[in-house]
Amino acid sequence: MFRSLRRALCAAAAALLVPLAGAQTAHAGTAAAPGAGYWHTSGRQILDSAGQPVRIAGINWFGFETGNHVVHGLWSRDYKSMIDQMKSLGYNTIRLPYSDDVFKSSTVPNSIDFSSGKNAGLQGLNSLQVMDKLVAYAGQDGLKVILDRHRPDSGGQSALWYTSSVPESTWIADLKSLAARYKGQDTVIGIDLHNEPHDPACWGCGDQATDWRLAAQRAGDAVLSVNPDLLIFVEGVQSYNGVSGWWGGNLMGVAQYPVRLSVANRVVYSAHDYATSVAQQSWFSDPTFPANMPGVWDKYWGYIFKQNLAPVWVGEFGTTLQSTVDQKWLAALVSYLRPTSTYGADSFHWTFWSWNPDSGDTGGILKDDWATVDTVKDGYLASVKASPFPGTGGGSGGGGGGGGTSAACSASYAVSSDWGSGFNAQVTVSNTGTVALKSWKVSWTWSGSQQITSMWNASYTQSGSAVTAVNADHNGSVAPGGSTSFGFGGAPGGGGVPAVTCVAS
Repeated sequence: MFRSLRRALCAAAAALLVPLAGAQTAHAGTAAAPGAGYWHTSGRQILDSAGQPVRIAGINWFGFETGNHVVHGLWSRDYKSMIDQMKSLGYNTIRLPYSDDVFKSSTVPNSIDFSSGKNAGLQGLNSLQVMDKLVAYAGQDGLKVILDRHRPDSGGQSALWYTSSVPESTWIADLKSLAARYKGQDTVIGIDLHNEPHDPACWGCGDQATDWRLAAQRAGDAVLSVNPDLLIFVEGVQSYNGVSGWWGGNLMGVAQYPVRLSVANRVVYSAHDYATSVAQQSWFSDPTFPANMPGVWDKYWGYIFKQNLAPVWVGEFGTTLQSTVDQKWLAALVSYLRPTSTYGADSFHWTFWSWNPDSGDTGGILKDDWATVDTVKDGYLASVKASPFPGTGGGSGGGGGGGGTSAACSASYAVSSDWGSGFNAQVTVSNTGTVALKSWKVSWTWSGSQQITSMWNASYTQSGSAVTAVNADHNGSVAPGGSTSFGFGGAPGGGGVPAVTCVAS
């Protein structure tokens, strides 16, 4: 997208005491669950270390690339509660943008609230050390991380991968430093080499100074020389053979000039695509819109997947959803990305822009209080969400029995915040049987007058104080030993923790 339009509205903010959605969740930690170990590509699919196909279905959480030098929102929330909430909503990957400023010894993260025990363990850390903490906790929660070299410095986006103050040598040295830093930590599955190359960046023109495809090969090989297990995510450019599109969104040149790296099966191509809240494009005014959009996507990047050339990851897409055009665009794009229930991991990969509400031209999944979920926007993505991956340990789970060859489950209920007039809670559903769950239903009865006000990752019915929640399309399937979760808001607070039951099928 046109980065000059995407501005962070809250470069810094005072700490706000707001309700926190999402508690610690259990983790799918069995060998049978897809996603273990480092990943590689095979044709258009990404496979885990056991050869099982996986689907990246994630979210962008920006801030390390800005003058805050750390993810945004820590002025209001604890980082663990936000990662927990991401998982509870069905996101399984975090794309973390950063700038090369985070490698400078003088860089200090700012706008982090440490009051009331929030962000414990982050005080006194530099930006990379904070990133370490986020990566470690995401891994515990079964989320993967893609590191995104977003900008050369925190001042703004650059057309090319280098500037006069940040030469290519610095870019490559910093990429290698990250590869070495997280070597052996398979939570970090790969690196997005540079965000949104655009004119005068070219693809296949042969000019060492402007040919992004050649630069991606140099950088990718450098990363793989340090850690050959990482995936290398390569974005497109703006223009190819006179055809212009979104910044980073034009991968037409791959057909003739594919990226070739020293280690096979490591390239994932990445496109960005946006709606009118970012900028106008000719296809939005086509009289056949939105029926014309699959053809547009096929031309710019979809053909790579459809011709089985390589996996395709839509690393950014987003909108404020204020206009009818944007609503139709998002519905069409989600359909194009292929529903998980129909295609499984044989699908396009994606990370939505953004988790943050302070993206000026798209907004985020969270609303301005950094806690409340925009359930309408999040709801558009339900059909393309996918299961979390095996966690690295920690967390909590439901007790209870089960066994034999029948489906069985248990559930645990945790209140994540209670401010008197309302509360947020999370329920973790665990497969305690020996066969995969196809669906599940959780029930409880409150002792007081509590009413659900919103729920995510499940649908519910309530009669008096009795509540029944049923899985969403994307999280009904749970492997033996695995778990999933859903969250909700309710009112009033002070209701305590009821006993919960789980019925599986």
